[in-house]
Amino acid sequence: MRAAPTILHLDMDAFYASAEQASKPSLRGKPVVVGGLGMRGVVATASYEARRLGVHSAMPMAQARRLAPNAAYLVPRFALYRTVSDQVMELLGRLSPLVEPLSLDEAFVDLEAGGVADDSASARAIGGQLRTVIRAVTGLSGSVGLAGSKMLAKIASEEAKPDGLLLIEPGTERELLGPMSVRILPGVGPATGDHLRRAGMTLVSHLAEAGEAELVRLLGKAHGVALHRMAQGYDDRPVVAERDAKSVSVEDTFDVDLHDRVRVRTEVERLADRCVQRLRGAGRSGRTVVLKVRRYDFSTLTRSETLRGPTDDPTVVREAAARLLEAVDTTGGVRLLGVGVTGLADFTQEDLFAQAADAEHAAEESAAAGAAGDGGQRTAEEEPGGETRESEEQLAARRWPAGHDVRHEVHGHGWVQGSGVGRVTVRFEEPWTPPGRVRTFRIDDRQLQPADPLRLVRDPVDYSSWPASLPKSLSGPGPGEGEGEGEGEESSP
Repeated sequence: MRAAPTILHLDMDAFYASAEQASKPSLRGKPVVVGGLGMRGVVATASYEARRLGVHSAMPMAQARRLAPNAAYLVPRFALYRTVSDQVMELLGRLSPLVEPLSLDEAFVDLEAGGVADDSASARAIGGQLRTVIRAVTGLSGSVGLAGSKMLAKIASEEAKPDGLLLIEPGTERELLGPMSVRILPGVGPATGDHLRRAGMTLVSHLAEAGEAELVRLLGKAHGVALHRMAQGYDDRPVVAERDAKSVSVEDTFDVDLHDRVRVRTEVERLADRCVQRLRGAGRSGRTVVLKVRRYDFSTLTRSETLRGPTDDPTVVREAAARLLEAVDTTGGVRLLGVGVTGLADFTQEDLFAQAADAEHAAEESAAAGAAGDGGQRTAEEEPGGETRESEEQLAARRWPAGHDVRHEVHGHGWVQGSGVGRVTVRFEEPWTPPGRVRTFRIDDRQLQPADPLRLVRDPVDYSSWPASLPKSLSGPGPGEGEGEGEGEESSP
């Protein structure tokens, strides 16, 4: 525990949904839900407008549609989210060498290690500047928590949401935590929370008053001791710089179980290619290929094969995944497939047979694509004899995912509002324009093509001197920081 609130926790507000609203002027101020749109899809993120209607992360998409039938439902654009995340993490890296990312949209920062804060005043100043710079660079808002420990900094950022800053003065931890639900403490999930509730402990103050011995009796030694310390505000975990990833993987859940063996193999090869793209994007290679198969009865199998040396060759990974698939019984149907690579390294060992195999695979892929339509659809209609057929609507949904970027030779940049009955509907607008017009095209219109996401800020501000000095254009109060605002900066009593 520190004597000064120099551990910062940043959590971007409704990250995926906020990024979609920032890039689509017509959706600002409206409920937006991002996630898998199929029958088995779940909500990844909901905007605050959708949350007020009861929609939340990890909720089945079907339930979300019942609660918010008029919301915009969009397929995630991870390329955009990663780009924005990289911008945010680069800003955090300017504050300290000790940055511990927890996900794309949140991280801990040790301000003391970076020499930018050593007391409450300097920590608050840096936290406020960070929020201002993030908005100027990304167009999005983030909430900041400042405290003497990681646990309290994370609690502070959660209490500050949305778009706020909360600083917890060392020495006030127990007073702040006491009236909060036990669920706010790390490690207290639904099961532990219910167990504590049955014992009459629903607030953090109840845990502190119960004593260590009682919590050990209820939860076991390790969990009981840790929980009692946290209930009193003690947390001495250090901020740990980002560790190297141990694996790279991708997976897909299918709206309809896959039965056709050729189709399953096609999907495995497609996933292998996506996995290699991520691997190369990280500048890594890997030695062990892992296949994950979840069958119709929810049983999950994993198989792995270790190669002669590290590789980032798509053909090698595809063929290894295909060999692993041959050892898996897919009778009855497959609902999820995944391909991963572990044993990561910074170099590759060239496969002498890769070039020859590339040509052979290209021929096989062409034949498979001819036999299975587009060869890339995740939903299909089963026909007599076990064959699968993709409908026009399924083809359109695959080529034109809702929310994804497109460019038309005449109308310019836009995004897909929806598709069906052989048509795709597009709204043409950019992040810095007023809400745009909507037009409808045939799904095979040659003038309409998928496009890369646009940046969210048209003219990014130069922040190269920050945090040594703050650009004048960024020196004013950020949203929610001015006097009289209900969700602006706060500090604990």
